[in-house]
Amino acid sequence: MQFGSHNLNLSFPHVMGILNVTPDSFSDGGKHNTFTSAVKHANKMIEQGATFIDVGGESTRPGAAPVSVEEELDRVIPVIEALRNHTDCVISVDTSKPQVMKEAVSAGAGLINDVRALQLPGAIEVASEVGVPVCLMHMQGQPDSMQDNPLYNNVVDEVTDFLLGRVSDCERAGISTDRILLDPGFGFGKTLEHNYLLLKKLPELMKHGFPLLVGMSRKSMIGQLLDRKLDERLAGSIALATIAAQMGAQIFRVHDVQETMDAVRIVKMMREVE
Repeated sequence: MQFGSHNLNLSFPHVMGILNVTPDSFSDGGKHNTFTSAVKHANKMIEQGATFIDVGGESTRPGAAPVSVEEELDRVIPVIEALRNHTDCVISVDTSKPQVMKEAVSAGAGLINDVRALQLPGAIEVASEVGVPVCLMHMQGQPDSMQDNPLYNNVVDEVTDFLLGRVSDCERAGISTDRILLDPGFGFGKTLEHNYLLLKKLPELMKHGFPLLVGMSRKSMIGQLLDRKLDERLAGSIALATIAAQMGAQIFRVHDVQETMDAVRIVKMMREVE
């Protein structure tokens, strides 16, 4: 798949390092919300093997408050420009706002990663116009209320139907299928059981032929099951990434790049030996 100037082979796993330029993200809010600390952390993740750096300027944790377009732009654009000028990685912009998408791609982003699957007014048109790949994620509800009482008749079927419906909407808007990735949205409007059933049934989503991005790093699906605090969830995060890699997921959005790289490299080796 072509991500800006980068052509990547997605037949083997890639790691996406999370760069939250925010004061309130659920795991690392406030740690990298200055320009200098953000660029330093991005460089560290690239050195550890990250192919993608996902730059986000608005938290989407449960209960998160929205930020203005101007504030989000002020947070992410300088970081994207710096990474584009001084590193060789695919820069992803984690946003739902059309104006942020457009300016981020102009600044050097090669992927739009949208938790709302291009549903805000104008988003799908801008994504079509700028020409970079898009990642469509499933979320039931909105960040401020999505975990209040998630309900599904069949979570796997409903997530799949939603994502394929958005794919059809993208095609009608001029976004070709070779520019689309899917994300089942672990932790976004799902109970503990919903999350693990989605993980178990990843092949059901993958059979439609779209590259799959998964984000389970440090999430409550680990903390609730194992009774682990945020800084105690590394082992659970690696276990989840390993399982998803064995099932064929291609991109892993994580906080702990080096450890995840080790895990997916082992899975890749196991696939290759005869």
